[in-house]
Amino acid sequence: MADHQDETRTAYDGVVELYASMFSDRLETQPFARAMVGAFAELVRETGNPRTADVGCGPGHLTAMLHDLGLDVFGLDLSPAMVDHARRAHPKLRFDEARMEALPVEDRALGGVLARYSMIHTPPAELPALLDEQVRVLAPGGLLMVSFFGTEGPEPIRFDHKVTPAYSWPVDRFAELLTGAGLVKVAELTFDPVSERGFLDAHLIARVS
Repeated sequence: MADHQDETRTAYDGVVELYASMFSDRLETQPFARAMVGAFAELVRETGNPRTADVGCGPGHLTAMLHDLGLDVFGLDLSPAMVDHARRAHPKLRFDEARMEALPVEDRALGGVLARYSMIHTPPAELPALLDEQVRVLAPGGLLMVSFFGTEGPEPIRFDHKVTPAYSWPVDRFAELLTGAGLVKVAELTFDPVSERGFLDAHLIARVS
């Protein structure tokens, strides 16, 4: 796992300012995705445990959004340059460098984990272990929201992401992985963003059973 993680970290370190300028206000033009994040925040608040990790937080824009939605949120990212940018952009919030497969969070501590397009660079064979780690840090009844590129084919597809290679997933196959990790699907949203790659935007919310 270390090799592709190191490549991903280096790739994102090199595009911080461009990435931040392109995505810091992206949800303003994506009403469906914005609504899904809002629903996730509301469901987490209803658990009575608002503590939430934005895993793969990038420049921190969604961490700030979750904070505004009433969650006790902190951001984690593999890229130290992304973490540095997030700290400067949102100085009142906490951001730390961390790997998704080894989160610096105690067991069963969180009401929510947001993983918005942060698992897309993980090879399919390694994804179950990554999901197990997200479940480890969630309290009973806690929620995971994961966003990814969806495909209508039968298998995950490796493609040349603009930053570093990534994978798109059949939504049903990804949902099966969530079930295998001990989660129960709460909501699903897929829509066609009319992207040049032709993938769907896919969002799943699942709860620890």
